[in-house]
Amino acid sequence: MNGIPFVKMHGLGNDFVVFDGRRDPAVLDLDHATAARIADRKTGVGCDQLIVIEPARDELADAFMRIRNNDGGEVEACGNAARCVANIVMGELGRKDVIIETVVGLLDANGLADGQITVDMGQVKLDWRDIPLGSAVDSNHIPLSLGPLSDPVGVNVGNPHAVFFVDDAEAIDIEKLGPVLEHHEMFPERANIEVCSIIGENQLRMRVWERGVGVTRACGTGACAAGVAAARRGLTGRKTEIILDGGNLTIEWLPDDHVLMTGPVATSFSGFVHASLLAHH
Repeated sequence: MNGIPFVKMHGLGNDFVVFDGRRDPAVLDLDHATAARIADRKTGVGCDQLIVIEPARDELADAFMRIRNNDGGEVEACGNAARCVANIVMGELGRKDVIIETVVGLLDANGLADGQITVDMGQVKLDWRDIPLGSAVDSNHIPLSLGPLSDPVGVNVGNPHAVFFVDDAEAIDIEKLGPVLEHHEMFPERANIEVCSIIGENQLRMRVWERGVGVTRACGTGACAAGVAAARRGLTGRKTEIILDGGNLTIEWLPDDHVLMTGPVATSFSGFVHASLLAHH
């Protein structure tokens, strides 16, 4: 076949085109335009994010994961993608525990008997400087409102999040409010926007506007942020079930501030990206 092989995977409908840069070095330097062409759902393969598995740099890690949004830009963290890459690397190594390296650090992943994968997403950061926020405010009560949304919690899970609690997450027009809030001056590096409602004991319904992507069916780091935010506010305990458009994730905020995310992975298909998509136009 003329082209570069890929695997199409998803975590709860948050979908990825996964390339192996260890085998195909050509994908290590995909430019923005090429990444965006591959991600196009009409003319490319279609995905929320492109993932490139690269050789590990850290000797403790089994592989390195690079993440590109469908607009071509690079992002630091993606929980659903981490489960997918962990699944691939576990299969290669015949192990149930692997370490995935990202630009923001090492992620420990464990395969469970039911096929789900738990990823330690690392320590969450809650200080306004670390999220980062545009001014020195209490990150548990950010003075920001737009329409029906107000008083969000700021959390950094390798990337910035603002979590809004509402009576009914379904009723919020996140397509309209999300992009305005993403680009608000309170978020100098932009932010992922979550709207959440408490629907049961330690159960949250969450919808998400992802920075640089738009509305997605599931956002792993967003679910982590929502679980931490709900616990910070005393709305839930430290272990929560997050119900997303694409399915459920279990989030546990540990006493050492690490956050564990458990959820499924799935492979949709594999194929070859045709050389014409990769050509520089």
